[in-house]
Amino acid sequence: MRLLIIEDEEDMREALCYGLRKLGYAVDSSGDGAEAAQLCYINHYDLVVLDLNLPGMDGMEVLRHIQSQENPTKVLILSARSELTDKIAGLDGGASDYLTKPFHFQELEARIRMLLRRSFTQADAALMWGGLCLDTNARTASCNGIPLELTMREFAILEYLMMHMGRPVSAEELMEHVWDSEADPFSNQVKVYISVIRRKLLAVTKDEIIRNIRGAGYLIGGEEKKC
Repeated sequence: MRLLIIEDEEDMREALCYGLRKLGYAVDSSGDGAEAAQLCYINHYDLVVLDLNLPGMDGMEVLRHIQSQENPTKVLILSARSELTDKIAGLDGGASDYLTKPFHFQELEARIRMLLRRSFTQADAALMWGGLCLDTNARTASCNGIPLELTMREFAILEYLMMHMGRPVSAEELMEHVWDSEADPFSNQVKVYISVIRRKLLAVTKDEIIRNIRGAGYLIGGEEKKC
């Protein structure tokens, strides 16, 4: 999943980016409201974490900009503004959640997971197909009961494919949602990672979990199966 962190305090912004990247998220960041609004216009993010006290453009103005788009991204406001009126204004303005500073990173992480599940109409923390199971809370995977040793990037690719089970996902879409803005869109990284994931799956199952759909992308799913 690809996130945008909008936070003007550099130390806080870098800490959030570091912690979320360690969890396997692709993360872009900005410390300026006007720049952040432009990033939201150019890129499609799965979630925006938004501070309200920003230079260039106030956070509420950034929120209005996001909400004006055809398919607005979900927004989690993370702000020192703790008055009830601020929370009501943020939620009424279209934010999906509001967390006040100071905060525990574990709570932020849990709220991000919850909002991402809601984005993909996924109620359960476990994603399952055939013998493949992903626990999106613990960030662990298994196939036929055997743990899979996946890197964060490999887990993120599988997670995105399983959140879109039943439809092909192109390499370009995977690059957009699993890699950050530093990624080279002309590289063959997706193909390489898919090959590695398949090799790990084939070590524990004979089933073809990830299928290539010519001209469309990579597909997991069809008729639902249970672990």
